[in-house]
Amino acid sequence: MAGDELRSARTALFVPGDRPDRFEKAAASGTDLVVCDLEDAVSPERKPEALEWVADWLAGDARACVRTNAPGTTELVGELARLRGLPGLVAVVVPKAEDPAELERIHRHLDAPVVALIESAVGVARVVELAAAPGVSRLGFGHLDYSVDIGSGSGREAMLAARSAVVLASRLAELAGPFDGVTPELDDVDRVADDATYALELGFTGKLLIHPRQVAPARRTFTPSMEEVDWAQRVVAASEQAGAVRVDGAMVDAPVVARAWRLLRRNRDL
Repeated sequence: MAGDELRSARTALFVPGDRPDRFEKAAASGTDLVVCDLEDAVSPERKPEALEWVADWLAGDARACVRTNAPGTTELVGELARLRGLPGLVAVVVPKAEDPAELERIHRHLDAPVVALIESAVGVARVVELAAAPGVSRLGFGHLDYSVDIGSGSGREAMLAARSAVVLASRLAELAGPFDGVTPELDDVDRVADDATYALELGFTGKLLIHPRQVAPARRTFTPSMEEVDWAQRVVAASEQAGAVRVDGAMVDAPVVARAWRLLRRNRDL
């Protein structure tokens, strides 16, 4: 079930691990996945208690992903021990993913799918290996951290090559399309929708979010519209006819049919 949840998820909403009062609110936001964050959203002195709050929540009826601290940190050792065997753990989100063997180790220890966040030059350089690592079920791209690592801006032009590399690696490993990074503007829902539209055009099929109000515009963007589904159904129907056919004035050839089937499969999986 966790694999299906991960593959079809369009939105993944972070909630700080040291804010247990927000856990149920995040779950009720309409997001496909809740990600309890033990890394960036939690100050160092509060990480131990955040781990306990998250573990206690996942020991009950809740279901969520957990973003651990990065491989190589002392915090990760304790997190792996505490999270093991929790019934509500959907997946572990590993930041600063750079080593395929480490991702496999985390997967085997927790017996949980891994979402590998690509956030560094090394991560991008090894993204094909990371995507193919045993236990990795999906990739995410952290463009803000990546831009800091390479000393660039975080705009679309600067991030295009890396974003495309993450999408390509996902396809080569036969994973679902990756999650794009967060939109930091909390109150600008139009910006969230625009960022999601851009990501969808590149081949991403989901987005990481940091506030409940970002969920609805992102979900709408990554959900095929009724018009798109109708077009895809007409294309598939037309492709079964003999000879050259057109739909909406455009020739229906093999790539168009493949696109229509992909859209229908994405709609079916939601």
